[in-house]
Amino acid sequence: MNLRHLATQILLLVLKDGRSLTNSLDKQLESSSNPKDKAFIQALCYGVLRDYHRLEFLLTSLLAKPLRNKDTDIKILMLIGLYQLRTMRVKPHAAVSETVAAVGKKSWAKGVINGVLRQYLREQEKLELQIDNNLVAKYSHPQWIIEQIETDWGQQAPCIFEANNQHPPMVLRINLRQTTQADYCQLLNENNIAAESVNFSQTAIKLTQAMTVEQLPHFNSGWVSVQDTAAQFAAPLLQLEKGQRVLDLCAAPGGKTAAMLELQPSLQLTAVDIDETRLLRINDNLQRLKLSAKVITADAMQPEKWWDGIPFERILLDAPCSALGVIRRHPDIKILRRVNDIENLVRLQSKILEAAWNLLADGGILLYATCSVLKQENELQISNFLSSHPDSFEIPINADWGIKEIFGRQIIVGDNGMDGFYYARLSKKI
Repeated sequence: MNLRHLATQILLLVLKDGRSLTNSLDKQLESSSNPKDKAFIQALCYGVLRDYHRLEFLLTSLLAKPLRNKDTDIKILMLIGLYQLRTMRVKPHAAVSETVAAVGKKSWAKGVINGVLRQYLREQEKLELQIDNNLVAKYSHPQWIIEQIETDWGQQAPCIFEANNQHPPMVLRINLRQTTQADYCQLLNENNIAAESVNFSQTAIKLTQAMTVEQLPHFNSGWVSVQDTAAQFAAPLLQLEKGQRVLDLCAAPGGKTAAMLELQPSLQLTAVDIDETRLLRINDNLQRLKLSAKVITADAMQPEKWWDGIPFERILLDAPCSALGVIRRHPDIKILRRVNDIENLVRLQSKILEAAWNLLADGGILLYATCSVLKQENELQISNFLSSHPDSFEIPINADWGIKEIFGRQIIVGDNGMDGFYYARLSKKI
């Protein structure tokens, strides 16, 4: 099996068919049992998408004429070759020869790939210098994302682009009913797993190196889950109390659902998501953690079809969003997301927020969350809601993380190693 050929097939599903990288990897690698091969293929796929706009700029400079659409597979192979030469610890002759060998029936492409990669090696210094003169290549983001983030964040924008292109850390959430942050950190170190506590969180531990969950002590016993530090703030912000009726909207895959129940196992918690397949992961998580919730496949905008009419004292709305705060974990977002998606998402968020508000008890708390850094989806969304709902008010979030906005609190990608996240806490007047 030629690993570069398999990586090409996976990237074709993303670049040509518009499928997510996660699903494409799962589909293609389910039959592969060699961990080293899997890791190499994943490194290629994530790396090429992370550096896609930079690699494409270099390839355009190297090609005498553009490739035809039907030869996207050849284009991807060249991007894979360039990525290896620029970034991976693959010897240049091996990177070139193995990439050429990955060509299938299109034997004409072997000479083209060989010529392009060898030309890059000869002219590498000159070509790399040209990258800084092109913003799309320099930041390796599409033009529209660059413009949106520069508009919202000005001088902080370059730091966001840089953080988006980094490898994200693997962060664990400790189940405080099973262990403590300090004790589990010690347990990891005893197992030769390098880790450190996150000092502004009671539950977060950052690993020095990513690993499979099976390697984590007592993972199957529910001592720990994988969740970025930024996402771990949701459960404490809700100020949960024993026995409360709680609604988790757009809940899949269920990390925040589980975190709420770890804090208060007696909650009457209902988790709702429209995606039945992703909801299965909530049930898996709850089973592993020995927790229980009512899990419903339903549309958050149509509560009349599933709500029992009794108001909820706490609601978490983890709103569908552009996900521009988690690009480093899902670099395919830079390829698959489109500029007109933002306006559609803002409308969708507004409708779900409106529907959720009608389910909240007087005096209750609704926590609005996104993994975006765009003000349209975050601060401006909440500002518009508060101005049009006289029965609503904001409960400010006072914390030693993130940036205080006019409404809510924003975490910028890479701030203390975290994903980009936004939270706003609302309450209904009694």
